[in-house]
This record gives sequence, C-alpha cells and structure tokens, in this order.
Amino acid sequence: MKEGILNALKGTYGLASQTINVERFGSGHIHKTYRVFAGSESYILQAFNDLVFKYPERISGNQQYLMDYFDPKDLPFSLPLPIVNDKGHFFTDLGGELYRLFPFVNGITKDAIEQADQAERAAEAFAYFILVFLQADAKKLADTIVHFHDLNKRFEQFDAALKSPKIQPDGITLKMIAFYDEMRALQEKYQAYRRELPLRVTHNDTKINNLIFGEDMQKVNALIDLDTIMAGYVFYDFGDLVRTVACTQDESSLEWDSIQVDMNKYEGLLKGFYGVLGGKLLPEELESLPYGGEMMTLIMGLRFLTDHLNGNVYYQVDYPEQNLHRAQNQAALLRALIGKRGEIEALEGKLKHRLSL
Repeated sequence: MKEGILNALKGTYGLASQTINVERFGSGHIHKTYRVFAGSESYILQAFNDLVFKYPERISGNQQYLMDYFDPKDLPFSLPLPIVNDKGHFFTDLGGELYRLFPFVNGITKDAIEQADQAERAAEAFAYFILVFLQADAKKLADTIVHFHDLNKRFEQFDAALKSPKIQPDGITLKMIAFYDEMRALQEKYQAYRRELPLRVTHNDTKINNLIFGEDMQKVNALIDLDTIMAGYVFYDFGDLVRTVACTQDESSLEWDSIQVDMNKYEGLLKGFYGVLGGKLLPEELESLPYGGEMMTLIMGLRFLTDHLNGNVYYQVDYPEQNLHRAQNQAALLRALIGKRGEIEALEGKLKHRLSL
C-alpha cells in the first residue's frame, strides 16, 4: 500500500502511532481488505469496491440508521460498524479510492463448518441480528444492491437471456434451461409471500465466513460484512444459510450426483432460528423458512445459468462452461431440497411443538 495513503490514514482517523504496518487480510472477493497495526492497536482497512456497490451513500445511510437505533449491549456479539473519520463520515477518499476503517475483532473465520452445533450457533447469530432490529422500520433502509434477492427480476433476466443468448446452447444447457423453467412454481410462492409477509431488517449475505467465531467455534464473536443490510424477508437470511451450509458439496463442486442435504446441519440451522425468533415472528414467517432454502438456491442457479447464456459477463470463470456447471450444481441441490420437504416438515413440527410447551 502506498506510503501516502498510510500517512493520510493517520491524520484522518487520528491514529497516534508513528509507525503503521499493513498486511493483506482475509479471502474476500469484493473489497481489498487489510489488517492495520498501529502501535498496540489493530484495525481492518477496506478499499471499497464501488463497481459492485454502486451506491456507497446508501450503505452509509443504512449503517447510520442501525447505529442510531440499537444499543450494542442488545446483541451477544459485536457488530463492527465503520469508524467515523475526522469529518464524521464512514468513507474516506484517499487518492481517488474510497476506504473504510473498522475495529479488529479477534477470532477465526471459516468458509465451511463441520458440525450441526456450529450450524446452530451460526443461525442463532443471524437470527439475533434480525431480532434486535425487529421493531425498526425496514422501509427506511435503501437498497444497496437493487433487486438483489428479487426472484421476479432474476426470472426476467433469465428470460431476456433466452431471447438472445450469446452462446449456442448445447444439450446440457437446454436441459438446464428446461429445469429452471419448471421451477416457476417457486416464483408464484415468492409473489404470495411478498403480499403476505412484513419486510424486516435482514443481512442478506448469510455466509459462514461473515461470522467471526471464538477459537472453540462454540461462540460467535462478531457478525461482519454489513454492506448488504436492506429490507428483506426473514426467509432470505435462513435460505442463504441453507444453501451454503447444509449442502454436502460447495457450489463449485462438479460431483453433482453426490450433492445432498446434510439434514443434521439443516436441523441445526432451523433450531437456531426457531430458538431465537420463535414467538417473536409471525407464524407465517417461521413457516416460510424452508421455502427460503429452495428460493435462494433457485436464484443462484438462475444467475449462473443466465450469465452462461450471456457469455460469462458477470461472474469470473476459469473455463467457458463453469457457470453452466455452477447452475448444474445448484439444480442438484434444489432437487435434493425439494426431495427432503417431508423430513423438513417433520423437523418444523417438532420445533413448533417445543414452542407450544
């Protein structure tokens, strides 16, 4: 990192140390992230990617609303929001780039978890985030990524790509097109939920690596990556957890025949949400959670297949068919989730019974 930027940091954020050391940190793909050592203090510095997040002022506005709304003591973990600079702003323009400074939180991050109790701890953390802002007016939040989890919009984009594909669809592509076209029944259910359910403050990117765990993985120290906080439905956050935690393979796996739902982890996720939010949400919101797993998987599959049809213009690929293969991966998971509906309904019944005792 340029020496001039480091010197500007000291003045902008009032870092007292004469010596500042910086090293790359984490495995994030959107923002460049660094750990900053300033004497005995440690921080996280991000070079903000405004090509992906085109409305940084909306992120600032949403995060300011959160800061004004809640007491940090209301959460059993840290919610590390940006440190304001000497002008009272979250973002600092240094050399034509936007930067943010965050407090550093000790702990470990994981891209995957192995045990059901870890899945439950993760689900509890994201559920507590929803709980603490349950009375907030979600409509006051701006969309930081427009149509991010809008299934209607994703089908519109898919349909547009079908009308003028940039590639010549082969047999496998046509098979995937037919599969995703058959999933429009999930779109009808989405439209019904949009009419019936209230908007909540949701995280919208509930991946395991957006949690900082304690060293024993039994406690969450912090919930991070707050750029996608927007108004949403509770099933968004549960659904993305299911997609990324309860699948027996990651989304890049080519072993489609071995993709299944890890029901132990799924149960842990469901217990985490029910344990925190049971009795706090409308019954219809709790009942929508399993739908979220199917919908979020469908959205990602649609996005991968649409990008394949468009000639791989959005997602980075290592070979031309990678987005098609990703779509096949998500299709396999979606089939597995649909096949487990009976078992999932039985799990819901057990948890509802516990709530009624």
